[in-house]
Amino acid sequence: MFSLEQLEAFVATVETGSFSSAARSLNKVQSAISQHIMNLEIDAGFTLFDRSGRYPTLTPQGKQLLPYAEATLQQHRRLKQGITQIFEDEHTDLSIAIDEGVPLHHLSKAIDAVIEQYPGVNFEFLAASSVDIIELVESKRASTGIIFSEVDLPKGIDFESIGQVEFDVYVASQHALAQSTAENLETLTLHRQLIVRSKNSKTSSFQKAYSPNVWYADNYYILMDLIANGFGWGVLPKHLVQPLLDSGAIIRLPVKFEQLTWYANVDVIQHPAFSALPIHTRLRAEIRTLLRGS
Repeated sequence: MFSLEQLEAFVATVETGSFSSAARSLNKVQSAISQHIMNLEIDAGFTLFDRSGRYPTLTPQGKQLLPYAEATLQQHRRLKQGITQIFEDEHTDLSIAIDEGVPLHHLSKAIDAVIEQYPGVNFEFLAASSVDIIELVESKRASTGIIFSEVDLPKGIDFESIGQVEFDVYVASQHALAQSTAENLETLTLHRQLIVRSKNSKTSSFQKAYSPNVWYADNYYILMDLIANGFGWGVLPKHLVQPLLDSGAIIRLPVKFEQLTWYANVDVIQHPAFSALPIHTRLRAEIRTLLRGS
């Protein structure tokens, strides 16, 4: 029967690229890793690695087994984390990291609902870009994150979609792009683009550079101010810019043939060390109502 040690050796070899590297990552001798994998191959009835080259490569059967092995190890980690949390008693400190582009009209209602059930809870609120928030949750610096959906989330992070936010492309009313209707999107590349990115210089999956001239900010409020003052064009959540639209300080970018508006999904993410605990489950349930009526 398969053992966790065999699965750990198998997955570590795939992730590190060699038996010796897997041994170092698991703090074991190489012979132990090799033996675990050979035993797993015997139990499975097929070969997992092609060993003919300098480094082992997955066989077709190994590729099929890999996601099952990863899922089993992840569930085992969740089990250990759950046991630890039960033994140490449940955390009553909740740290919520929120992308500033997400509307927070109903956040106080969600907080009130959690406090009603857990009167002793202590809250901490952090503001950051979605990319930064993913790292905060992965490192357990934040127990919950509210972000714009990203294509690549770290393995094991729990997430669910809670709604959508409308985005569009905006410029200042006095900007050159506002003076006429652009014939096509290539016109935008002739002007400076303003983009939100994380503090470690990573950009969101929908905040990509198209212009060769780009300025960056780590939050939407700075970006909005730069756009309103005519420094370039950029992508912003509509609910944030509505007051400036109403005042005429900025306008939606006029483009002749193409509709630029789109809706970005908003996700709530939690580290698996917290997500199954009742207080975090309750918080997540209340956050689902965050975008209602926004």
